[in-house]
Amino acid sequence: MIGAATCVCAVIGDPVAHSLSPAIHNAAFAASGLDWVYVAFQVAPGRLGDAVMGMRAFGIRGLSVTIPHKVSIIPHLDEVDELARWVGSVNTVVNRDGRLVGHTTDGHGALEALRAEGETVAGKRVLLLGSGGAARAIAFALARDATPGAMEILGIEDAQRDQLVEELGSKTGVPVTGGRLDRLRPAIEEAQLLIHATPVGMHPREGESLVPPSLLRPDLPVFDIVYRPLTTRLLRDAEARGSRVVLGVGMFIHQAAVQFRLWTGREPPIPAMEEVVRARLGRG
Repeated sequence: MIGAATCVCAVIGDPVAHSLSPAIHNAAFAASGLDWVYVAFQVAPGRLGDAVMGMRAFGIRGLSVTIPHKVSIIPHLDEVDELARWVGSVNTVVNRDGRLVGHTTDGHGALEALRAEGETVAGKRVLLLGSGGAARAIAFALARDATPGAMEILGIEDAQRDQLVEELGSKTGVPVTGGRLDRLRPAIEEAQLLIHATPVGMHPREGESLVPPSLLRPDLPVFDIVYRPLTTRLLRDAEARGSRVVLGVGMFIHQAAVQFRLWTGREPPIPAMEEVVRARLGRG
């Protein structure tokens, strides 16, 4: 029962009605026997500063931060960890005795999703499709913490992609190249792991894929971070070609698990978190 001793966490964004975060975190708190609760607050851009002051005043233990606040929240925090500084955005805030610390968990979520399926990154040539916020988080987490042999980043936004390539190489020392999607064929031929991190495949572009099926092959693992639908066109094509696949829902679950660990200091009950997410999204 919620009472005076209950610890509160929340997601802030605009909108937040669609968020699965309350379901996954409340399931995790319950499975762990914690007197914690997680709620959703819709916060308009002009009220972000007020919301952060409210976090301090009410002693809220942790925040998930979603669109449109991932970048604009940074000046309101007391500290931002290295990876979040590199990525340039925050999706998690931890209240450490009144000091608000920003983190990014998306990249670690992607790395853990790969590990959970037995996929390794160390020494491999990774092809990343996309250069937006999610792609940045994944690129920096993999380059810093998973020691890929090399990375290639393809995307349609030249300035955004080129900036990511330059920053990734200079900050991590990993060999990184970039290019447009017209380099897809030779890039896939050279790749040992393919990660798709663009909106293609989610609403309203369900049924679409950037990758022609003929370019896929059994020895090329494919990870698509899109998780609505659970199995995208890219993943269906990859399975049909004999490739091992990693579903995007794993990244969502594992980034939430990292949040849980940051807030509570405990190991997350991943099976309980996975069960509630799959129940909400469907099984396939």
